[in-house]
Amino acid sequence: MYWTEPRARYKRGAKTVCSEIVHHGESLNAEQRTATINPRNVGPERPRSSGGSGQAFPDIHVTIRKDLRILHSKGRLHRTHGGALRMLEDSALQERENLHRTENLRIAAAAARMVKEGQVVILDSGTITAAIARALRKLRNVTIITNAINIAVELSHFNLDVILTGGNLRKNSFSLVGPMAEGTLRRLSADVFFLGVDGFDVEYGLTTSSLLEAKVNRTMMDGAKVVVAVCDSSRFGKRSLCLIDRPTAIRHM
Repeated sequence: MYWTEPRARYKRGAKTVCSEIVHHGESLNAEQRTATINPRNVGPERPRSSGGSGQAFPDIHVTIRKDLRILHSKGRLHRTHGGALRMLEDSALQERENLHRTENLRIAAAAARMVKEGQVVILDSGTITAAIARALRKLRNVTIITNAINIAVELSHFNLDVILTGGNLRKNSFSLVGPMAEGTLRRLSADVFFLGVDGFDVEYGLTTSSLLEAKVNRTMMDGAKVVVAVCDSSRFGKRSLCLIDRPTAIRHM
């Protein structure tokens, strides 16, 4: 899920980080510094090392570590021992997340209020469920079961237990499907399942564009005490390719 490289690879970008943060001897404020440390420049070919940076510029060693912690808390970077790695990202997925963003954030906040500490929550793949995952990050003693790799990555550095189902990867959605995912889910039980859908027709039911995703979703529904369908208003009255279940199968919408 993260790019990992030998320790020596991180040292190559050490002076670059510091030269970005210290410009002609002028100090930048926290907002300017975190904007300068571009997560897109942290990857397999352009790693960043806070340890190496501190050796090159000892007076800003603490500042670099602080800024990396800020980016880590915002989910833009993943802190490692002595460095940082870029989070898993996909431009198409990010574009979908920007659609109906305000509405999705409100839905996510409402969904998070339904979860209590000590509960087990299932999140399927999708932009709204990813927003719900972010809204749950501050909770403690909560277990998240998901088939979405991007959700597992986002939650990996917070105080939550995360179970990733395994399975075959659908690259356009970062979701895991197939017999392995379904088999894992049959052995698990949850308090609540937040189900993202592509279409919601009050007469026909809940639908998605993928047959494999629909099968995983039905297995998730079987293992949850409460099923909550989550979608923005653009999904209402629409039918997608595959039926997940009838409207009577959900408790909340």
